Amino acid sequence: MLEKQDLLSLEEYAEKRSKIRHDTIQIKKLREVHLGDHIRLIFENRKTVQYQIQEMLRIEKIFESSEIQEELDVYNALVPNGANLKATMMIEYPDVEERIEALSRLIGVEKSIYFQVEGHEKVFPICNEDLERETDVKTSAVHFMRFEFDQKMIQDFVAGSTVKIGSTHSNYDSETILNSESQQALSGDFSQ
Repeated sequence: MLEKQDLLSLEEYAEKRSKIRHDTIQIKKLREVHLGDHIRLIFENRKTVQYQIQEMLRIEKIFESSEIQEELDVYNALVPNGANLKATMMIEYPDVEERIEALSRLIGVEKSIYFQVEGHEKVFPICNEDLERETDVKTSAVHFMRFEFDQKMIQDFVAGSTVKIGSTHSNYDSETILNSESQQALSGDFSQ
């Protein structure tokens, strides 16, 4: 959980922004999983969320204590708590017409995404706890997900058991094996 004292002032952040941005990009590279050609998952952690908050404060020029707390309250929901992984899922189609058509075919896709630690059942996410992100005719291009794991799954995940991430959606059937570098990076989320 991030608190106000974890954040830099706007002036301090401006001075250090280039290095912080570079470091955050490196962190995100290991925390990004492509599922097929059109779904990208970015697994958030304390550092990635801290960067997002700092950027929001900078862009919006927020310096009032109550407004900073509002940003913390919103973004802290994306920080894993030691028993889960949290991700931002993006459905990406460069062509606008193709994207519009895909979003109508992929209603419910966020609920079909799963983790499967070798020897365990699939873990499906709790999605979009902040607000509803789909209608009867289309889904959103961005979803927020929380994957809850039991202790044995966490132990096996951290120990290096094979971890699969996939989708069971009828219009988006895909599965990938988490590479060892990403698995190691995500394992850190279980020691919060």
